Amino acid sequence: MMNSKKILYCLEQLSDEKSKIGMQKFGINTEKAFGISIKKLRELAKEYGENHPIALDLWKSGFHEARILASMMANAQLMNSEEMNVWVECFNSWDLCDQVCGNLFEDSPLAYKKATEWVNSEKEFIKRAGFVMMARLAVSDKKKEDSYFLPFFELIIRDATDERNFVKKAVNWALRQIGKRSFFLREQSILCINELLKTENKTAQWIAKDALKELSNENIIKRIKR
Repeated sequence: MMNSKKILYCLEQLSDEKSKIGMQKFGINTEKAFGISIKKLRELAKEYGENHPIALDLWKSGFHEARILASMMANAQLMNSEEMNVWVECFNSWDLCDQVCGNLFEDSPLAYKKATEWVNSEKEFIKRAGFVMMARLAVSDKKKEDSYFLPFFELIIRDATDERNFVKKAVNWALRQIGKRSFFLREQSILCINELLKTENKTAQWIAKDALKELSNENIIKRIKR
């Protein structure tokens, strides 16, 4: 019978020091990493299947890839608010943040609540998680009305002056993805961009100009939902 100990042993056997060096070059925290690719982790997740109890055990192990694999094996419907907060407090690398949000948290009934909650944190990766959630929801939650995304603009404007690399990139990502969701939200994103362009803050200026460049691309405009 498969259990977390056997999975951890498997991950350890797949350890690759060269891969860890490559991860470091991309700014990934490898303090407790094995050096296993996301592709391989997805293959393992498919092989093991969904198993929420094992996923919780894998998370507790503290190993980088074990936690990413946990996000692929867990059930978002079974994660309560406290558990989500416990996991997000453990984020110590941008890829762990993005993988957990994309693989698991965005499917939670609490996704929108957590997005607006986490951006209020002063911790870099928790704040990033909030904006990553906004970006992911804008892409994946196709049934939600555009009105659900309007409150995000105020938060984007508020935090567009945060100079921390992993925050500003997430703010930019959220703005771009929301703007590509529909023509209405593109118009709202342009208004948000114009507000940011009025500031003299370099980070806000970069976020705005980069988002405007993408939202002005003719091919992007053609793909936006009418």
